[in-house]
Amino acid sequence: MWREPPAPLTSEDIKNRFEQAIAMEGVNGARLRELRDRRGTIEKGGGARKLEAIRATGRGTARERIGMLLDEGSFIELDAFVTHRTTDHNMHLHPSAGDGVVAGHGSIDGRRVYCFAQDFSVHGGSMGEMHALKIAKVVEMAERARAPLVGIWDGGGQRAQDGIAALGGTGELLDRMVQCSGRIPMLSLVLGPVVGVSALAAALADFTILGEEHGQLFLSSPLETPEVMSGEVDAPGLGGANLHASRSGIACLVADDEDDACAIAADLLSFLPDHNDAAPPFEETADPSDRLTEDLESIVPDNPNKPYDMVRVIETVVDDGRFVQLFDAYAENIIIGFARLGGRSVGVIANQPQVLAGCLDIDASIKAARFIRTCDAFNLPLLTVEDVPGFLPGVVQEWGGIIRHGAKLLYAYAEATVPKMTLVTRKAYGGAYLAMSCKHLASDYNVAWPTAELAVMGAEGAVNIIHRREIAAADDAEKENVRQNLIDEYKAKFGDPYVAARNGWLDDVIEPSESRLRLIRALNVLASKREWTPPKKHGNIPL
Repeated sequence: MWREPPAPLTSEDIKNRFEQAIAMEGVNGARLRELRDRRGTIEKGGGARKLEAIRATGRGTARERIGMLLDEGSFIELDAFVTHRTTDHNMHLHPSAGDGVVAGHGSIDGRRVYCFAQDFSVHGGSMGEMHALKIAKVVEMAERARAPLVGIWDGGGQRAQDGIAALGGTGELLDRMVQCSGRIPMLSLVLGPVVGVSALAAALADFTILGEEHGQLFLSSPLETPEVMSGEVDAPGLGGANLHASRSGIACLVADDEDDACAIAADLLSFLPDHNDAAPPFEETADPSDRLTEDLESIVPDNPNKPYDMVRVIETVVDDGRFVQLFDAYAENIIIGFARLGGRSVGVIANQPQVLAGCLDIDASIKAARFIRTCDAFNLPLLTVEDVPGFLPGVVQEWGGIIRHGAKLLYAYAEATVPKMTLVTRKAYGGAYLAMSCKHLASDYNVAWPTAELAVMGAEGAVNIIHRREIAAADDAEKENVRQNLIDEYKAKFGDPYVAARNGWLDDVIEPSESRLRLIRALNVLASKREWTPPKKHGNIPL
């Protein structure tokens, strides 16, 4: 028969036990017992019943999640005794254990990290004033220690009972996170519903990972969203993991479960340094640096309009064929992710010919630009693998601001001071050629396969513009022959990489089988690259 679990210890309970302990054990023993009682109460969160209710949904508790994330026995809790100071709305009758968040530091695979986890069992994980300030303190400590920060989010927005004080505390948290941006890696694991300004805080991280089943992000509560209230869409359809992975572009990865989310966080951190002044971790590999990549000799089709899988190119070139792709369901015409070359971490950006022929559009430009700036902030060299016929034309793109968004991509490449390497496999046309880490934007090492074409546009389009009058003047029976001869002539003159190579805009034309060898050797030389830029407050990226 089920029985109501005992209520958490109140201050009066602890006082009575303390007085009893004095009589039995003396003052020191009583103090020790008091400490243990208080910690026991804190560790119960909102009480056994609420913790079990959370587990019944398939979610872990805050402390269980921290246990999954960190190395066993490494967690040191901070601010466990913090509680809210709200007296309105009878809140004095509802003391909070840790005010709904567990925070501290520990290690992941032996590397130090700071972390926090919202506790849904305490006021639904809502962010009151002290809740927010507690997280802000950990964020600030992480910055001072120059250690990565991992936040586990599962809370119902700002606490209404705290009023504007909750917003004040949240504002201080947001400020601390912005100050940390680009200084230490920040990861957000969204493992439950996160609403309101808390969602903005979670999205400020460098990488946001959502749990597939329970991870949800909303700026406006589903209870206040007209489409949800009318039944047009449900909560997962409004702000679920798959929605944010494929449409909004907020989720860089979707985790199968909470263990997977923690494993993803550890994996991403393995590519990143502790802080912006440190080099990324080096990982030994048995994959020979001089391994030839013969599989790439025939990957580019003879037909210039036929697609191929660029992920295969990347996996063939990098160490052990391991490529951690990010945002794989969003803006699929551009590929981004982490890999290693000769043991060194690199950020990879590549066009995907299988989607929109690899054209750059608004979403692809934004996706790549953010990733480039993240890599640059944390000293990860950039490898660009290029096959791009241009920017995607059309009214939707022009009206949507493709000029401004495409400029973000160009700006990010030009701004980056880390080693930049570019491999052109096939097409590199027009403005997209310029925007994809060309030599003119101070890329360090640019090579191409013999199948590459670096030109203002494709031969067909160029001939239609340059020779339109000549084609129009030809007899109808000869028009196509004239046009084809002109296309062949244009291709012979511009349809290969050697014009660019002769002008020094390519450092070399290489055999596809040499790709891995040449890139690793270039990276080894560029590892000590340092670039001085004139001082300024910051540039004005076209946001």
